[in-house]
Order: sequence, then structure tokens, then C-alpha cells
Amino acid sequence: MQLAELGEWELLRRLSAFAPAGQLEDDAALLSERSGRTLVINTDVLVEGVHFSDATVSARNLGWRAAAANLSDLAAMGSTSVQGITVGLVAPGETPWRWVEQVYEGFAEALERFGGVLLGGDCSSGVQRLLAITALGHLGNGSIRRGDGRPGDWLICSGPHGLSRLGLALLQNTYPEDQRTHLSQTLQAEAIRAHQRPIPRLDVVQQLNALQPPESPWRVGGTDSSDGLHLAVHNIARASGCAASLERAALPMAAEFTAVPWAEDWCLSGGEDFELVLALEPSWAEALCSQMPGCTHIGYLVAGEGGSVSWAEDGKRLDPSIGGYCHFQ
Repeated sequence: MQLAELGEWELLRRLSAFAPAGQLEDDAALLSERSGRTLVINTDVLVEGVHFSDATVSARNLGWRAAAANLSDLAAMGSTSVQGITVGLVAPGETPWRWVEQVYEGFAEALERFGGVLLGGDCSSGVQRLLAITALGHLGNGSIRRGDGRPGDWLICSGPHGLSRLGLALLQNTYPEDQRTHLSQTLQAEAIRAHQRPIPRLDVVQQLNALQPPESPWRVGGTDSSDGLHLAVHNIARASGCAASLERAALPMAAEFTAVPWAEDWCLSGGEDFELVLALEPSWAEALCSQMPGCTHIGYLVAGEGGSVSWAEDGKRLDPSIGGYCHFQ
């Protein structure tokens, strides 16, 4: 059987047999340090032609975007601070030095903003450009695990979805010209910025820590939405043994984004928005939404078939095929 037949998620399920039980269920790994702190470790690979191209992102923005994607996984695991990143660079010999330099300038710019330093890495020649990044951070009050949601939890997300997908379409010139006239210059600029310069939501985790109710133990379900909002909700519900009920009227979309003909589909499955999707007990969720601009209550975890996602308004189940991006397929 080939990887194209397995798909990304079945591949990960099979690879989990080589790791401790549950080790591959979340966005990053947790390691206890002698100091008593918990180190969060994530690794990610960006491949030319799959994750980036010169047509849609400059070298400097690529460095920022690559760092931000990895820091987003730290945030999705509960990290409140960044120690740094290591970078494995693979590139053909004819790659211009200036391209490499600008990528690393992008790394440096992101780390200066969000914390941490370049810790090291490796370089190798290859037929195609590739960046393999490992990010390290420290946990705050507790971890965020996909499987820590419970029926009755509010589902909230930290910001709008679909903008990155719109930005990609604009950069690739695949957005219909007759429809583009309906989009303001402000929305277009916001969408392109969302695609090229995403923001890892470490600030949300910091606020989540600050707002933890004194009488409540730490229990937060969640992940980031890099593979799409629908898939993020599905993964939380599946790992938590719950179903999810989404409110269609509460889908997190930026102002004017509803002018996009595919607004709902791109909001649910556009991917690469790098927002956090969290399952929290209601009072904690309400406090977070009141303190974080753009944070939206989008639905609930409910008792039911693990991983199923339905609309609250009519109970209709969302089509699993719009779950988000999947490698190899």
C-alpha cells in the first residue's frame, strides 16, 4: 500500500505504534526538566512546492512564516514562552546566498517578536529546497491536549478563519477577476498578510493562564487550526470522545469576508490560519472571550459519536471531506 492510499492521518496512526501510547496525539511533545518546568518540543517540515513557492512568499516572509507555524504548535500545546528553534536547511547548490540570508532574516525577525533564539541546525544539499524546524518552549500553568475536552465545554477560537486561503488565492491569481472587484483593498491586504505573516497565538495562552479560575483545576482541550477549523474541531472531539456542535451563525469570519463566494468553505477548511481552537468550561471560556479581541464562541462539545461535527441549528452533520488539508492525497 502506498502513502497516497494511506493518507496523512492513517500514516500517523500507523507510526504511533513506534512511540509510547498517545505520544503522537497532540501538536508537540512534553518533557519534564529537573528544574520542575516542562519543555515543549515541536518539529515541522516545509517543502518547496508543497508548503511554499517564490510566487506566493518572499524569502524573508518564508522565514517568518516557517518560524510562526512552529511557534503556533508550541502555543497549541500550552507554551507561554519560547526558548528557540533549530533549522535544518536543504537546498540545491545553485541556490543564491541572498535567498538563504533573507530566510534567516525572517527567522530572526519572528524570534525577536515572539521570543527565543536560533539554537543551531544543519545544512545539506538536495534537489529541492526544504526547511526542517524544531521549536522549543516552556509550559505555563498546564498543557493543552486534544483529548482534554468534556461534554458541555464551550468551543472557542482565537480569531477569524479563511483569510489565509483568500490570501493564497489572491497571490496565485486564482481568485476570479470579476469577483475581486467586490473585495476592498483593506480586506485583500489583510488576507495576504494573514497568509504570509501569520501570528502564533502565544498571547492567548498567556491570557488563558492569567484567567484560570482559582477554584478550577487546569483542564484545557485544544489544538491550532493550521489544517483547517473543521479538522481542528474534529480532532478535539475525536480525542476527547465527544461530538461537536457548531453554530453556523457564529463562524469566525473577518468583516467583509462574507463577500467571498466560498466564505463558509474557506472558513471551515481553508487552513493555515494558525489560530487556537479551545474546549473550555463555560465560565473560563466566557472570561477569555471577554478579554481577547477576536476570540469567538463557536459551539460546544456534546455527548455523541467521537469526532462527529454537526450544525447546532439543524443537527446536520458536516461533510467529513471538507475537513482540511491532508498530505499524500
